[in-house]
Amino acid sequence: MTRDIRICFIGDSFVQGVGDPEHRGWVGRVLEATAGDLTAFNLGIRRNTSDDIRRRCWQEVLPRLVGADNRLVVSFGSNDTLEENGAVRVDPGRSLENLTSILDECGRQAVTPLVVGPPPVIDAGEAHLRRTVKLADEMAALCRSRHVPFIATTLELASDPTWRREALAGDGAHPGIGGYRRLADIVLAGQWRDWIAQTHH
Repeated sequence: MTRDIRICFIGDSFVQGVGDPEHRGWVGRVLEATAGDLTAFNLGIRRNTSDDIRRRCWQEVLPRLVGADNRLVVSFGSNDTLEENGAVRVDPGRSLENLTSILDECGRQAVTPLVVGPPPVIDAGEAHLRRTVKLADEMAALCRSRHVPFIATTLELASDPTWRREALAGDGAHPGIGGYRRLADIVLAGQWRDWIAQTHH
């Protein structure tokens, strides 16, 4: 009995894998390490905030689902906490509302969600990192209260020498092969395998 699992990955440039010369990012590497019959769709868009992702989520996800075991991996936050013109791009309260809305709709659509926390933007500085860590903690608490797996990435990558070195050698935000491999390892070491193995209700 093979299960036809369909997974949509929705998020920002880190989901898209910007900066990886192999064009696989963490999503491709996680899929590569995952056994089973998977159909995956990468719906990452550069500079997307949680507002953008909430707005486009279901019009992009629903056409890609079939009468199968449908999954959604959501990852955002790094762009929400960036400052533009003296204010953060998305207020943290609204970031959490956007996540709540997406998770609520997962329930209605019988889609099984998993949330990957926001990676750090190395050249955005200490204040941005603090805001991102705080948002990630609040996202984690929200996911816990709903029994949705959340995989934290922010602090681990912020102190990871490969991620830092590659990001600074690139555009200041996006790593190369080594950094995305580290992020893939964090996801695989998190609740990913249990989540894939769980049977769809």
